[in-house]
Amino acid sequence: MTHEELEDAVPLYAIGALERSERQAIEAHLLSGCAACHAALKDYQTVASLLPFGLTPATPPNTLKAKIMMAPTPIAGAVEAEQAGPKSSLEPGEWMNHLFPPIAPARSLPFRLAMGFSAAVLIVGGGYLAWSSYTQTSQRSGEIQQLHAAVQQETARVATLQSELQQREQTIGTLKSEIEQRTTEVAELRDQILQREAELDDAHTQLTQNESSLQRLARQNEEFAGLFKNPSSKVVSLAGSDMAKSAGAFLLFDPSTKKAWLYAYNLPALPSGKVYQLWAIDDKPVSAGVFGLDAGLKARMLIRNMTEFSRMKKFAVTVEPDGGRPEPTGAIYLIGQI
Repeated sequence: MTHEELEDAVPLYAIGALERSERQAIEAHLLSGCAACHAALKDYQTVASLLPFGLTPATPPNTLKAKIMMAPTPIAGAVEAEQAGPKSSLEPGEWMNHLFPPIAPARSLPFRLAMGFSAAVLIVGGGYLAWSSYTQTSQRSGEIQQLHAAVQQETARVATLQSELQQREQTIGTLKSEIEQRTTEVAELRDQILQREAELDDAHTQLTQNESSLQRLARQNEEFAGLFKNPSSKVVSLAGSDMAKSAGAFLLFDPSTKKAWLYAYNLPALPSGKVYQLWAIDDKPVSAGVFGLDAGLKARMLIRNMTEFSRMKKFAVTVEPDGGRPEPTGAIYLIGQI
């Protein structure tokens, strides 16, 4: 056999799978001092010793122990060997058994012993697998505990974040309420400002009207004073009728300027939509103007052009709708004649 063939046969020799002639050739080659094959044999023997641990565990039958105990022992074979006497030399296979003890038995074991050995191998293999499974389970349990601790940490962190989020939401809600309150206050202040501005506008309008009224009254007073001081002015008195017995008036007329000035007092307050109207009466009444009352139930009216005063015989005051009428329609409250 070549060296390559011998080297390829080393694994089979390690597990006892060679014929006698092949086994003797391998042993002779190893005795020759081949270091490479010798090292390879040790490696393969180590691997072969671990093969039983890869078997699936099996429970031996209950009768196995009894069968092993009843099996014949190999003592008889050993006695025959002693009687045969010592051999002059060891066969190649025996040399290897001498050099590498108990790697693989040179002869087959009895059936019961082999079964017991197999059962032992199965038990050991099962124990190894159980120990390996326990080790893996312990490792997995440790990893699960670590994952559980990590989950608890994350849960605590999430709870903290949720608490912070709730606090932020409460703060935001408070700020929203304050903003809404401030917005309402600003709206109320704006309404108040608008109201004050409207009141100021009304006051300004009223003041303007009052100024206009005062200016008009001032002019009328000046004209009345001029009429009153003029010696050529004529005066007509008007007395209250049965509708206003305590009322009275007088009409001052300046022939040179054709102006007349009426002053009335104690007239009844006018209903809504009504005015007093002055009539100059000759053959038929002619309107000389309309007027209202002030807060003191007094009236002042300036007539700027009364050209037909000298022809008039009577003067009267009636109550008419707003704006006056071309002819009298209401009751007479004042009446007088020249």
